[in-house]
Amino acid sequence: MPRQLTFDLPARPALGRGDFLIAPSNRVALTVLDSTWPQGKLALTGPEGAGKSHLAQVWAAEQGAVVLQGQALATVALGQINPAAVVVDDADCIAGDPTAEQALFHLHNLVLASGGLLLLTGVSAPARWGVALPDLASRLAATATAALEPPDDLLLSTLLVKLFADRQLRVAPDLIAYLVARMDRSFAAAGALVAALDARALAERRAVNRGLAAEVLDMALKRQP
Repeated sequence: MPRQLTFDLPARPALGRGDFLIAPSNRVALTVLDSTWPQGKLALTGPEGAGKSHLAQVWAAEQGAVVLQGQALATVALGQINPAAVVVDDADCIAGDPTAEQALFHLHNLVLASGGLLLLTGVSAPARWGVALPDLASRLAATATAALEPPDDLLLSTLLVKLFADRQLRVAPDLIAYLVARMDRSFAAAGALVAALDARALAERRAVNRGLAAEVLDMALKRQP
């Protein structure tokens, strides 16, 4: 039997406000995001895959904001940026890069001096990013923070359903409960698990069910140090 050819095509995640999964772990952060920010700036924080980029994209679409990536900030022509509303996603990536730190410092001043809004995202609070530029560090330390917390069972279950739907996969409810009880409890782990199940199902022409899930989870456990 010829081997099944598979293609690593990216899933198309649904990223509208209505697609953001609201739960006790993120409701406070969402409320803060929708409120008036002190000094016109806010840092949205939380673990990898918690929905920071999703919420930032939702806010950017509603505000008509420019979206910049922290890892590319050093290459941005700040003079061409509309300072009315700006997002810097993964802004904590700039720490240790003098050019990027200078860029964020000037962008921060540009946006706030014009009366605009600046939304930053990062894993931890800005005061803990470890930037070396003192003037930037002081401004980041004074930035209000809205934290997305790790998921509870309900949010993790709903997230798995969404991730499967993004890949056009329909699975049985008992499979979701099975996965939640056995997987690493993080947003990043949920994304990796669904991707692994999808890839294995395609490669072996199998349905995504508990049998396949048990094999994938077992393989992930064996890879752990």
